Amino acid sequence: MRVLLPILASAALVACANTPTTYTPANGRDRGYSEQQIESDRFRIHFDAGSDMSLRDAEDMALRRAAEVTLLNDGEWFLVVSRSRDGNERDPVRVRTGVSHRFGSGGRSGTSVGVGVHFDGDAGEKRVSLEILIRTGEMPQDRNAYNAVDVLNYAEID
Repeated sequence: MRVLLPILASAALVACANTPTTYTPANGRDRGYSEQQIESDRFRIHFDAGSDMSLRDAEDMALRRAAEVTLLNDGEWFLVVSRSRDGNERDPVRVRTGVSHRFGSGGRSGTSVGVGVHFDGDAGEKRVSLEILIRTGEMPQDRNAYNAVDVLNYAEID
């Protein structure tokens, strides 16, 4: 029990430190979205997520922010000219256990139980980056072109 209590306390501390990903502006290293205007019609959009969100959902949130930025800048649709996804789906806490049993002389035996806890602070962290061009008028038949209103209707927030 003396060994188990510190392990459980450490796991609880990590769980508290791992704040959930929400669709809000990022502040410093916090999760959420951010954007940078590069030219009058060109923006770089980032969405940072934690282990509680899949890489696909993080990309949906980046596309949602791109749609919002498009409408805020009087655009109708946007073209993704560059896209990058960085991160992994690893669990930030891994627990390993082991049991051994020894037989000694004189009929003596002993059992040992080992528990190892590994905390990986970067596990599950994700970043999706999009570079977009904001456009109006007729949208081309391009898989990287998105109607801003349609994206907002698809990527609804619970």
